[in-house]
Amino acid sequence: MKRFDIELSAGLFMLIGILCLAYISIKLGKLEVIGNSGYTVYANFEKSGGLKPGSTVEIAGVEVGKVKAISLSKDYQARVTMVIRGGVILQEDAIASIKTKGLIGEKYLQITPGGSERIIPDGGTLRETESAVDIEELISKYVFGKV
Repeated sequence: MKRFDIELSAGLFMLIGILCLAYISIKLGKLEVIGNSGYTVYANFEKSGGLKPGSTVEIAGVEVGKVKAISLSKDYQARVTMVIRGGVILQEDAIASIKTKGLIGEKYLQITPGGSERIIPDGGTLRETESAVDIEELISKYVFGKV
């Protein structure tokens, strides 16, 4: 009987440890297991410039959402689908820009709020966008004297 109690307590301890590890992994990875609590907004860019699904969406340096998908639209532009947290309100004249963290860092989407009274609904599109700056293109223009 005593051996059974030790094995049962060891098994229970292992199960609790595995559940704690799974919880910490989900929290640190910022994964959403049970749906997403936000609304979808679209933006069209000339170039996505290395932006990837899962990249952060920020306003004033604060993460307010994630890039869900990037696809090619009918007019050959990069159509970025992003999920914005429920409490964040975007104005119709907000500007979406693709920025880089650091000199050669990861890409993220920065939204500069507008001053309009109109709000972008779920499934709406940001009309004002700024594509990513292509460093290689700028260097080649400088080297070949086109600047």
